[in-house]
Amino acid sequence: MVVRGGLPEGARYIHQVPATPLVPVSLDGGPVIWCKLEFMNPSGSTKDRIARHILEKGWRSGRLQEGSTVVEASSGSTSIAFALACSQMGLRFVAFIPESATSERECIIKAYGGEVRRVSGTMVEVLKVAAAFAEEEGHFLGRQFANEDNTEAHRIFTGPEILSQIPGGCVDAVVSGVGTGGTLRGLFEAFQSSGCKVRAYAAIPREGVLFGSNLECCSLRFSSDVPGVAEDISEIYSGWKCSELSELEIEDTSCLKLTRKLWAKGFPVGPSSGLNFEAAVRVARELGEGSRVVTVFPDRMERYFSHKVFDGYRA
Repeated sequence: MVVRGGLPEGARYIHQVPATPLVPVSLDGGPVIWCKLEFMNPSGSTKDRIARHILEKGWRSGRLQEGSTVVEASSGSTSIAFALACSQMGLRFVAFIPESATSERECIIKAYGGEVRRVSGTMVEVLKVAAAFAEEEGHFLGRQFANEDNTEAHRIFTGPEILSQIPGGCVDAVVSGVGTGGTLRGLFEAFQSSGCKVRAYAAIPREGVLFGSNLECCSLRFSSDVPGVAEDISEIYSGWKCSELSELEIEDTSCLKLTRKLWAKGFPVGPSSGLNFEAAVRVARELGEGSRVVTVFPDRMERYFSHKVFDGYRA
């Protein structure tokens, strides 16, 4: 159901992001990884979960009403998700994105009725500019890197979905890159609270010699060639004290190779899926045969047509 002009009067909650499939994936005879196909969400990424949840809570609290303006700083997927949700709820949306973000992302945001403002510099600068604009104009700021509703969306929706889909109803390990940290943290908390003896693994993309840096992810430590994965800007992740959390370093060249292999298997995903899958395979090998390792395929390939992951494919 699509709602124009916000939630119906008297409605307590309408969550419009349907469940996505969880499928077993194995490449080159490797271990089976349980992959949540989040690229099948309405706007094409897992960010639909957090955008819809944040906006609906803002609406119920009275901070949002029809015609209100929503602001977010995002290199792409979160802004796309907010643009779609705002179009459904009768809200204006303004996205602040890095100059380095791919043109495809800007086109998609605008197609959903959002406004785009590019900012020079790192993602830290983008966040500052967006926050200042929202404060000066009195607009609603999504705050994806600090908003606990981000984590909550995955804890109360995505996590229980996975538990209802995976054989045995339990997870041994959850693996994800660190964008906002909300996916990894929310899923881990959902699995742990259900009684699973689960570990969390953060996939860290390191820059290889093949690719130079750009401003997309604003980091020398993290690779800039795996969009959506950034360092030291997520309060959700940096403030997470978890004894069951480990970090795995994955070279970005390996991430892009795995992404292309996933394409060949019929999964139309972006580079962060290659990162997540590579890390998940390493975890599964460490835990042994029969381990139930879950990861996420966060977004779709078409927002990366101008990204170097498509080098060699373009005419």
